[in-house]
Amino acid sequence: MNSQKPKILIVDDEATICELLHEELGELGYQCTEVFNGNDALARLEKENYDVILLDIRLPGLSGLEVLARVHSNYSDTVTIMVTAVNDIYTAIEAMKQGAYDYLTKPFNLDEVNLSISRALEKRKLVLENKEYQHNLEDKVAALDKVIRNLSFNVITSLVYALEAKDKYTCGHSQKVADIAVAIAKEMGLRQERVEKIRLAGLLHDLGKIGIKESILNKTSRLLDEEYQHIKKHPEIGEHILAPITDGEILALIRNHHERYDGTGYPDQLKITQIPLGARILSVSDAYDAMTSERPYRKPLSKKDALAEIERFLEPN
Repeated sequence: MNSQKPKILIVDDEATICELLHEELGELGYQCTEVFNGNDALARLEKENYDVILLDIRLPGLSGLEVLARVHSNYSDTVTIMVTAVNDIYTAIEAMKQGAYDYLTKPFNLDEVNLSISRALEKRKLVLENKEYQHNLEDKVAALDKVIRNLSFNVITSLVYALEAKDKYTCGHSQKVADIAVAIAKEMGLRQERVEKIRLAGLLHDLGKIGIKESILNKTSRLLDEEYQHIKKHPEIGEHILAPITDGEILALIRNHHERYDGTGYPDQLKITQIPLGARILSVSDAYDAMTSERPYRKPLSKKDALAEIERFLEPN
C-alpha cells in the first residue's frame, strides 16, 4: 500500500493564507508547498508532481485562469481547486468550465477545504485508475490481436499444405511466387506494409484450388473447355475461403491475380486501370514461375524466354 502523503501546491499571494493552509493541511496529513505567484507555481510543477493545486484566481503576473490553462494542458493528472473572494464567484465558475475541479471562497471554512481536497483526491484516483485500465486494456487488445494473427497464419499455413498435398503442381509454387513478387515490390520501392501484403497474397493466391477437382488439377493432357471454366473459379473460391481471416486488400490481390491488361482475364474482366498493382505483380510472378517450371506436358522455358514471353504479352496491341 502506498503510504506517501498527498502533495498539495498552495498558490496565493497572501502569505498569511498560505501559512494558515500549510499548517492546517499539514496536521491533516498533507505534504504542502507554498508559492506566491503564477510563474513560481509553473516552475514548481516543472520540477515536481503535485496531486492537488489550491490556486488563487487573483495573482500578480500570470492570473489564476492563465495558470489553470497551463496546468490543464500540461499536467492533466493534477487536480486544481480555485481559491476566490466572494465577488469572484462567477469567475470561479468559469474556471470550473475550463477544467478546475472546485472552488473555495475566502475566508475559509477549513472543514470545507478538507472535504474539497478529499473529493479532489478521490477524483484524481479514479482518473488515474481509468487511465491505467485503458492502458492495460490496449496492451491486452494488442496481445489478443497478436494471438489471433498467429492463429490465422497457422490456419492459412495449414490450408496451403492441404492444397500442396492435393495438387502436385502447387507444391512449392506458392512460395516461389511470393518470393518473386516480394522482390519485384521491393525493387519498385513499395512500402514494407504493402510488400508484406503482397507476400501473403502470393502464398495464398492459389488456395482456391482446394475447391477444384483433383482430376482436373492433375490432368496431364489439354483441358476441355468446361474443365478450364471450372478451374477459373479458383480466385473466387480462395477469396471466399479467406474472407473471415484476411483483410480486404489481400483478398483483392487473390481475386484479381488472373486479370489481364486487355480485359480478357478472370473472374471480372478488369481493365489495366482497375487491376490492383499488387495483383499485377502477382500475375507476372505467377506466370514467370509457371513458365520456368517443368510440367508433365512440356519442358520449362529458360529465364530469358520466359521474360521475353511476359514482355510480349505486356506490349500494347
